[in-house]
Amino acid sequence: MRKNVEGKKKSMKGNVLCAALGGLLLALCFPVGAQQPKKVPRIGFVTASGSPNNVVAFRQGLKNLGYVEGKNILVEYRDVEGKLDRIPALVAELVQLKVDVLVAGPITAIRAAKEATKTIPIVIVTLQDPVVTGIVDSLARPGGNITGLTRLTRELSGKRLELLAEVVPGMSRVGVLADANLPGSAIGFKEYEGAARALKIQLQYIAARGPNPDLEAAFQAAKGRASALITIGNPVLNRYTKRIADLAIRNRLPSMCEASDWAEAGGLMSYSADDAESFRRAAVYVDKILKGTKPADLPVEQPTKFEFVINLKTAKQIGVTIPQSVLFRADRVIK
Repeated sequence: MRKNVEGKKKSMKGNVLCAALGGLLLALCFPVGAQQPKKVPRIGFVTASGSPNNVVAFRQGLKNLGYVEGKNILVEYRDVEGKLDRIPALVAELVQLKVDVLVAGPITAIRAAKEATKTIPIVIVTLQDPVVTGIVDSLARPGGNITGLTRLTRELSGKRLELLAEVVPGMSRVGVLADANLPGSAIGFKEYEGAARALKIQLQYIAARGPNPDLEAAFQAAKGRASALITIGNPVLNRYTKRIADLAIRNRLPSMCEASDWAEAGGLMSYSADDAESFRRAAVYVDKILKGTKPADLPVEQPTKFEFVINLKTAKQIGVTIPQSVLFRADRVIK
């Protein structure tokens, strides 16, 4: 009888010991599972050469939100390098990488992305009106997998001409430099035409054809005919900001540009939405999408901050005096 009791006690001790060991092993397993590394989100970013400030601003936007590239976020940058025919392949490559979000600026890249995927969220930073160009259904309710920001570049055409007319009194003809191969250039020219009629200014279309435009010939066509210059920016001409600015200075043409980096490169003036702010805001859109918000639920944002930049160094080189009334309105003056 006593032996049976002792046997039962040993059996119970054995069971308790096994249960304890099992519990210990189970407890050890949970931290291992909890410490499994989370998936690091991967972002695709299609950029155009000649706009490095946009990349810097996007990176700053990510940093402001607590992201550190290479640690808790990965960004795959693809540069168009002025060769627009490369865009579909670059976009396809990012889609094949299964990026979590695709960021695109050039309208050709946005169209390629829209055709390439209906599932990967796309954040746009576009010069065009995304509703007019058929990219989204509406600004308030973009629908589908696309949202982002519009910089209202075309809508500011009239304001640029007005500022140029104040700086160049008696201006009667303005040359408009554009890449004749791109349909967006024709749209841009029409926007300036409407404003020019109201100001009684004639426009001269100055064609430059990418990817290696003959800029010398383009300026030769404008020589002696135009009294000022406007450049319609695009991924091709954006690579030649310094060259175009130098040619405008050499030909003593006061120039108005559609982005601040052109004025920084030597253009006389620029008036645009704050480009850096637009790309910092693009990072905010990426962050919201990564945290679960659907692109269709994020309204397309319009700019609220605009920047008027004057390059006084260029003004001195071409012998133009900027009126004080215009200088007072500048957000930034380059000396």
